Amino acid sequence: MNRWELVIAITLVGCAPGAFPKQAEQPTAKAEPAKQAPMKTRQTLGKTTQNVLELSKALEQGGVLAETSIKSDGLEIASEAYRTQVGKAGSLAVEQRMQHYNAEHGEYPNTYDDFMARIIGKGGPDAIALPMLPYYQEWAYDVTNRKLVVVEFPAKKEQRERETTGAAGL
Repeated sequence: MNRWELVIAITLVGCAPGAFPKQAEQPTAKAEPAKQAPMKTRQTLGKTTQNVLELSKALEQGGVLAETSIKSDGLEIASEAYRTQVGKAGSLAVEQRMQHYNAEHGEYPNTYDDFMARIIGKGGPDAIALPMLPYYQEWAYDVTNRKLVVVEFPAKKEQRERETTGAAGL
């Protein structure tokens, strides 16, 4: 295991839900806002998916295109590098299949449904299995630009951060 793999492993294990004990919350006299259902996270390491959203619908639901550059420093850099590389690796397989399709048919899939059937091949013997992204990110197909992108849902990320930081905001 090289140094970066070790950093990524330590970061991901150290940041797992329940890795740190919760602080006792202080009772307050303020009325609490209506509680949302707890955010469901998902296992990502070693997991795959064939779930790809249509970009226009994902954007309507509050999604934004995910940043593909690494801007963090310290321990956050390992998890950000992992997310970025997973996104790039997943889109490479799709890009290659899109190029083969274009070479064979003289065009790219024109619709989301066509993309799912002919490129992802969901449920088929030669289906593409994309790496699972964190709970606040999803794969999406950009019909206009004919490419696979990663969409981030900031509201999901913010809700999960509120749930895991506690009353002290730590």
